[in-house]
Amino acid sequence: MADPETPKAVPAPRSDRSPWNWLLLIPIVLPVLTPLFNRDDPRLWGFPAFYWIQFLFILVGVATTTIVYRSTRK
Repeated sequence: MADPETPKAVPAPRSDRSPWNWLLLIPIVLPVLTPLFNRDDPRLWGFPAFYWIQFLFILVGVATTTIVYRSTRK
């Protein structure tokens, strides 16, 4: 049994309020702006702009998530 007078470790309160977190809005808002990619031209390796811009959105999401993670970890 544990001694009732033994102090227990209290975890420090975690704060996720970092200005870096605002960067995570980029991969959320970017795909919603359909006039940016609602077209056929230019084609890249035969793919319409709609498809390869969607792949760019994935890379932007990965990049911003990586930047925010590396900037906010302790």
